[in-house]
Amino acid sequence: MFTHTPSEIQILGVYFPPIFVAILAGLLCAIGLAKLLNRTGLSRFFWHPPLAYAALWLLSAALVGLIFIAP
Repeated sequence: MFTHTPSEIQILGVYFPPIFVAILAGLLCAIGLAKLLNRTGLSRFFWHPPLAYAALWLLSAALVGLIFIAP
């Protein structure tokens, strides 16, 4: 029933902790979301765009970690 949480993920012979992979995937998702928000013009509603980008990064990394790296 419970899946085993990986302790290390191997990429090209280098071992990384799972949280690093989640943070990197969250960064890529946040970049995509920021480009989409800029293209649609919705980013003009943010008071502080770099702070909103950091929040997008944090939220997307948390979602990737919860969905793909099960506790």
